[in-house]
Amino acid sequence: MGLDTEIEAALKAGLAPTHLEVVNESHLHAGHAGDDGSGESHWRIVIAAPALAGKSRVARHRAIHSAIGPDIIGRLHALAIEIR
Repeated sequence: MGLDTEIEAALKAGLAPTHLEVVNESHLHAGHAGDDGSGESHWRIVIAAPALAGKSRVARHRAIHSAIGPDIIGRLHALAIEIR
């Protein structure tokens, strides 16, 4: 299972999003700091979820990180988050 599938499954289970895109942007950072050569270091998620409504930006980001979980978060160098 690829990291994209793990991220997607964790977010679906934890936040039940109405919209979710998990985009691997690692190729854009090849050779840069944080590129570990795995091709799975830099990610972007685009998400809409009722569970995030009414929360501050910090609280939404914390909820996303919590849903993804420390095991997956620990394998990421960068995570860009776009909340719709």
